[in-house]
Amino acid sequence: MALDAALAVGVLACMVAGSFVDPHGERGVSWGFRTPDPLSLVLIALGAAALVFRRRAPMTVLALTGTVSLAEAVTGDPRAPVAMSAVIALYTVASTTDRPTTWRVGLLTMTVLTGASMFAGPLPWYAQENLAIFAWTGIGATAGDAVRSRRAFIHAIRERAERAERTREEEARRRVAEERLRIARDLHDVVAHHIALVNVQAGVAAHVMDKRPDQAKEALAHVRDASRSALNELRATVGLLRQSGDPEAPTEPAPGLVRLDELVGTFRSAGLHVEVARADNGTTLPAAVDLAAYRVIQEALTNVQKHAGTEVKAEVSVVRVGPNIEITVLDNGAGEDHDPETVGGHGLLGMRERVTALRGTLTTGPRYGGGFRVHAILPIKTRTAVTGKPGESV
Repeated sequence: MALDAALAVGVLACMVAGSFVDPHGERGVSWGFRTPDPLSLVLIALGAAALVFRRRAPMTVLALTGTVSLAEAVTGDPRAPVAMSAVIALYTVASTTDRPTTWRVGLLTMTVLTGASMFAGPLPWYAQENLAIFAWTGIGATAGDAVRSRRAFIHAIRERAERAERTREEEARRRVAEERLRIARDLHDVVAHHIALVNVQAGVAAHVMDKRPDQAKEALAHVRDASRSALNELRATVGLLRQSGDPEAPTEPAPGLVRLDELVGTFRSAGLHVEVARADNGTTLPAAVDLAAYRVIQEALTNVQKHAGTEVKAEVSVVRVGPNIEITVLDNGAGEDHDPETVGGHGLLGMRERVTALRGTLTTGPRYGGGFRVHAILPIKTRTAVTGKPGESV
């Protein structure tokens, strides 16, 4: 309101000063002095006062200023520049509405004021004052539309920038969540596997400690090896969380099917009978697929060790079938809690997430006649392996 009031005062001063100037003059003088009509001064004051409310009610202010300008064009003699208030009001309407409204209101204002000045005013229709009204109203509408367009353009740029910033933040949060989930799966696989082996070997050592100390020592040696391996893998996994300025993390490559014999050996040393059959023809797998295949076998055998009971046998097969690598883990266990899906935990869920992330399929369930079956189909060529999304490799 203060700014509009200041503008109204400035417009009032300009219109009053203009009402005392005669553009034609006398005796060859270009400019002269004249005494305005009192009615013109009243109309000038009304038009300037209406501009104080131009932002609150632009259309109403335009109607008021247009009315006083029309009255001046018809009755004023000599005329004063009352139409200046209508030009300011038309600019405000054009800058705060849309383009179709600007066209309609602008053409109506130009036509009414110019037509009234030409055909109902005291001056000839071709007088320059009449052409000035046409030109100034057109300039007011055009300038207001240009300001509105620029304002909309800047707003659109700012909105796109804010949307892009939100998108980047959401993408960063999504990647952090995916990385956190991947690390959680790795931690679960490492801890579940090695702690299960430690638990079995510790139980064996406690059982034979008095009668067969040599076998107890061997079991404790396996406990030591399993715990050392668990610590190394935990250190490698947690090393991923280090910042750039932290000490360098271990550079040991992620486990894969190359270490399958070593993995199976740890289970055999814990008393689990495992047979391995491979028909992958030495296929070189992408890092993500290789890691997922290793973790699926590790988790499946860990579940067999924990849930399948005693005297259990497990079979592991790795087969190349067309563009896929198929991993199958079977056992003939008959323990009371053999079904891993009924005893809680996150092992099967982690396996399924790993396989699904690579666009593969995982099926698990009891076997006919007893036992449990885990079957994973992993595509050898995956988008994850190409684009390097989270979960590709440690």
